Amino acid sequence: MTSTTLEPKRIVSTIELLNQRIEERFPKAGLNEVCSNVLTLAKNMESRTVWIGRPVVWLRVVTWLVVAAIIALTVGPFTWAVLSPSAESMGPLGLSELIQLMEAGINDVLLIGAAIFFLLTTETRYKRKRALEALHEIRSLAHVIDMHQLTKDPHRILNIARYRNTSLSPKMEMSRFELHRYLDYCSEMLALLGKIAAVYVQEFDDGVALASAAEIETLTTGLSSKIWQKIGILSIVENQVDDAAMLDAPAESPVADDD
Repeated sequence: MTSTTLEPKRIVSTIELLNQRIEERFPKAGLNEVCSNVLTLAKNMESRTVWIGRPVVWLRVVTWLVVAAIIALTVGPFTWAVLSPSAESMGPLGLSELIQLMEAGINDVLLIGAAIFFLLTTETRYKRKRALEALHEIRSLAHVIDMHQLTKDPHRILNIARYRNTSLSPKMEMSRFELHRYLDYCSEMLALLGKIAAVYVQEFDDGVALASAAEIETLTTGLSSKIWQKIGILSIVENQVDDAAMLDAPAESPVADDD
């Protein structure tokens, strides 16, 4: 695999490390299970992409046998009708008969060509079905990640605009730093889901699958942008706190020269 393509093994190792980081910092959070599901999806990706990239030999053999049978059943009777003694005794065809014969022949050729094309694309459609099923799993998991960060509102921790909880407000037991890390982990998982989707189609040149993978990339990028808006709010307040701490810190006394 060249440096211009994504390597499934490196994606899996990255997700494994991310899973360990989440488990170490948030051992009781539901985000652990979500990341484990992402890891399982990535491990399945390795075997699935290998299967998609390989030819389905039995399906190709069956397809070519059926195509050969169609051609034989079409060309055989026509050849027999033209070369048979009865055809020679009929004499030359008239103009109207020739036109009718050509019209019927063209229609038959178009129908047979469409049938052959449908058969030759059977393998692509078979692989496409498997790829779209896997991409649908990725899309669903991206929405699950978005649900986990949905109620993580930085305004509640920062107490902006004097936020007041109600009896139905979600519990928020994280510090400002922990919320920052939690949101960052969600953004990382979404980015990795986009890479998993890209792996499925980098060796499978199918327009429908490529469009589905592009939609997932757009989805994960959009969800990650919402998360980074929250991270941006936290970062602004953190910078303000750091600036205030520097202003309140006592000035360092000048150091006397030795000489």
